Formats: sequence, structure tokens, C-alpha cells
Amino acid sequence: MQIKIEMLRCFVAVARTGNLSDASEVLGRTPSALSMMLKQLEENLGQSLFETDRKNRLSALGSFVLEQAERELYQFDGMVQDIVNFAKAKSGKVRLAAVPSVANTIMPEVIAQFLSARPDVHIELRDMDSASILRELAKDRIDLGIASTQGHATSFHTQALFSDRFGILCHKSCKLLKLGDKLCWSDLQDERLIANNLSQSIQIRDCQQLHTNAGLKVHNITSLIAMVRSKVGITILPETTVQMLNSEEISFIPLPETNIQREIQLIRKSDTPSSPAAQELERAILTFVNERG
Repeated sequence: MQIKIEMLRCFVAVARTGNLSDASEVLGRTPSALSMMLKQLEENLGQSLFETDRKNRLSALGSFVLEQAERELYQFDGMVQDIVNFAKAKSGKVRLAAVPSVANTIMPEVIAQFLSARPDVHIELRDMDSASILRELAKDRIDLGIASTQGHATSFHTQALFSDRFGILCHKSCKLLKLGDKLCWSDLQDERLIANNLSQSIQIRDCQQLHTNAGLKVHNITSLIAMVRSKVGITILPETTVQMLNSEEISFIPLPETNIQREIQLIRKSDTPSSPAAQELERAILTFVNERG
């Protein structure tokens, strides 16, 4: 016995409309095609679905089949729509991790635009440092990462997003601000440097010396900024951190005589196919950054 989904769809249309002519308009098929399909269904079942040839009154079997068929068609059509939505990136889940400065400055607008077009896509966003993002990607715990691969050996697929220059973050009352373009590395010797993982990676002798002498290191960006705001000391971070803060209490000074940059990249595993939703989010991020310049 082979009962096809289109046979059930044909039967439901005829049963609900009460005749072949109206059912043919609903399904976009000819009455003769529907009649043939109904005949095949009844032959498979071995009994008639209607009490008369006019198709306006169901048999006992017909009533039972109608109830079952409508339930199955509802589930089947829902499943098909879910598949189509997933394929067209209208549904699904995307796990994303970004360094804090990007998670706080770029991603809110990107995600807002993305979800306005795809409200049924679920996005999980986490902020963490670059090393942690690369580890999460390797363990398949995230689909996309926005981080820097500088200093990390990786075989991941990467796309450049933007460069972010390093500088000194200090309280607005800090005397370093008065030096302007005359600022030298030696001027930093009298300040308490609050070391962090990002600044410690800068391979400049003067900067490395400052970190060697640093008596305080803070790993969490929020705690680090709180230290600077409370005048505990100065720190060295990328410029987007200041944009993330939106604070008049903290100032940014470019590092003296250098143009040290952090390269931010969009990262994903090259050997794992991305879901359609992840592909669309990736395109949305790239488009936003390119338009932003």
C-alpha cells in the first residue's frame, strides 16, 4: 500500500469543499486529475471514502481519514516550512563570540539590523578574549568569532575586519595629557601601569620593560576600566575600548613614536560547513564594517 502525501492533500480539499470543481481551484489541479488521485487512494484503502459519487458526504472511513490526514498535513507542512526557513536563513541558531570592544560597539547595531530581517533566528553572543574565542571555535562551541589571531597559530578561515591602534587609557586628570605630541616612553615610568593580556603582547622593548615593572595586572576589561576611572593607574588598550566606554572620565593617548595595531578578524572553522543563518550573519557583519569604513 502506497499512500502519498498528495493523495491525502487531494482528499482533504475535496472533503472540505464538497466537490471536485472547487477542490481543483484550491489545489490548482484539474478535476479529472483529482478524481484519478482519489480513486488511487480508495484502491489502496480498499474502501470508498465518500457515500456517493457527488463527494458531498463522507463514509465512516472517510471521516476517520480526514481527521488523520489533516493532522499529518499540518505537521508535514510545518516541517517543510521549517526546512525552507532554515535553508533561507529565516530560522536557526548562531553562536557568536567577540572581543569585548567589538561586542559592545559594533555588534549591537549589526544584530539589530539582522534580526529585523530575520526575527526567528536565535543568536547567542558572548564576549571573551581572543585566545578564548579560538579555543571555543576549536571545540565547536561557537560558529563565528570576532577576534585577533596575532600571536596565535591557527588554521581557521579568517577575514580582516579592521585595524585598531593601541594607546594609553588614563583618567582625564592624568598629567600625561598635557604632554601631547611630546609624550615619550620615559614619561610613563612615573605612572603606575595596570598590565593586561593585550598590552603585554606588544613587542616593543620600552613597553615590555614597563610590564616587567608593573605591580598590578587585571584580566577583566570591566575591572580594568574601573581601576583607571578610580585613578589607580594607567593601562594600554586598543582605541575601540574608549568607544565602548562612552565616558568623559577616561582619555585615550596614542602610544609614543609607534603605530602598534591590533588586527580584528572574522574567524570560523574552514572544515565545518556553516548553517545558512551563520552565513548570512557573517555577510551582515562584513557589510556593516565595509560600509562603516
